[in-house]
Formats: sequence, C-alpha cells, structure tokens
Amino acid sequence: MSVTTAPPCERLTLATPSSSLRRTTAIVGVAAAAISTAAAAALHAAGVSFEIDGEMIPLLGFAQMTFIGVVIGGLILAGLNRWSGRARHRFVQVAVALTGLSCVPSVAMPDDIGSRIALVALHIVPAAIIIPALARHART
Repeated sequence: MSVTTAPPCERLTLATPSSSLRRTTAIVGVAAAAISTAAAAALHAAGVSFEIDGEMIPLLGFAQMTFIGVVIGGLILAGLNRWSGRARHRFVQVAVALTGLSCVPSVAMPDDIGSRIALVALHIVPAAIIIPALARHART
C-alpha cells in the first residue's frame, strides 16, 4: 500500500472569508485613497478651491477620509455577513445611503459651486470603486 501526497507547491490554500475581506478592504482602501487624492490635486491645479470657512482642505485629508470610509464599509460588510441573510443587498443599500449622506456637508459648506461639485464628485468616484469591490465579498 502506498500513499501519495501532492507536493507543497500544488496544494491549494484557501483564504478564509474574513481575511479575504480584510485584504480587499486594505487594497481597495489604498487604491481609492490614492485616486481621490490625485483627483483632488488635479482639480485644485485646475482652479477649484477646496476652501471651507477660509481654510483649504489638505490633500492628505482626502486620502485619510477615503481610507476611513473604506474601513467603515469593511466593518459594516463583516457585520452584515454575520447577521444578515441578504448581506450583499443590504450592504449596497447602506453604502449608497451613507455615500449620499457624506455628500451633504460637501453641498452645504463650500461657498462656490465649483468646490461643491468637485467635493461631491470626490465622494462618488471612490464610492464607485469601493462599493463593488467590497460587495463581492458579501454573502448573497
């Protein structure tokens, strides 16, 4: 009787769903933060003033807030995966609602229309990257 096993290079290692969600959250967080910061820099170079109450929003603030939003989204999805029967549907609903709510200060606070439009776009563009990427890790 002989026993054969696959060599280590042929074994499949499956990531657990939580580690896969964590990894995706981190990767999409860094990517979305970089994209939103680059877009903010380009918009500022094009003449959009990101001033609120006389102070400009720092460029790194865009990256920080985007990354925080991704982490919050990942935590919400982890909770929904655990406690909801329709995690993907609920996650998309919650994420779209929170994206809309996050746009309220962007519309209310800046003095000029260009800044308002740019700030809303800087919420929607990262959300368009983040929501589908995270939703792939949701249970249906």
